[in-house]
Amino acid sequence: MTSSLPPPASSPVPSVPPARRGTPLIRAEKLRVEYRGRSGGGKVRALRDVDLEITEGETLGLVGESGCGKSTLGRALLRVVEPAAGTIDFLGLNITTLRGTRLRRTRADMQMVFQDPFGSLNPRRTIADIVAEPLLRVRGASRAEADRTVAELLRRVGLGSEDGARKPHEFSGGQRQRIGIARALASSPRFVVADEAVSALDVSIQAQVLNLLSDLVRERGLTMLFISHDLGVVRHIADRVAVMYLGQIVETASRDDFFSGPAHPYSSALLSSVPSLRPSGRRERQVLEGDLPDPANPPDGCLFQTRCPFADETCRTRMPELTEFTPGRAVRCHKPLVSTREADPS
Repeated sequence: MTSSLPPPASSPVPSVPPARRGTPLIRAEKLRVEYRGRSGGGKVRALRDVDLEITEGETLGLVGESGCGKSTLGRALLRVVEPAAGTIDFLGLNITTLRGTRLRRTRADMQMVFQDPFGSLNPRRTIADIVAEPLLRVRGASRAEADRTVAELLRRVGLGSEDGARKPHEFSGGQRQRIGIARALASSPRFVVADEAVSALDVSIQAQVLNLLSDLVRERGLTMLFISHDLGVVRHIADRVAVMYLGQIVETASRDDFFSGPAHPYSSALLSSVPSLRPSGRRERQVLEGDLPDPANPPDGCLFQTRCPFADETCRTRMPELTEFTPGRAVRCHKPLVSTREADPS
């Protein structure tokens, strides 16, 4: 396989304890999600012992190819998808053990903005009823209180309070996504998962919705997991980036560190596809051969070794750990592209 990837660092990444960085709002440890295979076959692991921490007030961009487990992770953090193993700690509470009323109350603090701005809205209900539902059912607000809050939310997302009497089909795609954002914010959540929230929109509308989300995160102190396959969009909105491959986190880094020099060969290949307006910022396109391995029959050793131009016998036989080598930066690779010396000049 030929590739223009930069050579890996000569020094291995040392295993050091993660540094404390602010207050984690949500933390997943050894999170595993499994689905039954086709025709009743064996189990397919959609998430493979994922460790992930999102600090209060930050926006974490989660990227990777389709089918790598991004949406599954977002839904698992909200307990929409049940994990087969592992724990999810939210505001100091292990929510993997919650059931019934306690789970519903916790979910009021955790909401999702979906990819499809039409399919996620009930076509038979008015916008006011759709947005008010979390207030009425979860927060126990009166109808008068809900109506006031709905009117305020609609105005905040760029719609008029009079739009509450209309139904979803009367709005454009961008307007429907604004309605979805208003609904997600109605219960005053602490944590929001935006799952490909702008991918179905035109580019000009994408920018408007991204700016709206950024403003709301700042104004309300929200913590957000922003899932996207579009690295250009992630660069616009995220504080930090996590990369997924075949159900594993293979790299985490601050936005600036990631876009200036990714540490994992897979991250580098993803980033090479992002166009740059500056000639000095252009990267030579790196084409990865082959498709994602079958999740039901993953390769031995490093899961990326079947597509990596640097793979050797160690990669083919030993799974690398996700190892933090500077505060906030970690990579799952035996031969990272960023050495510890480059990452930490001191």
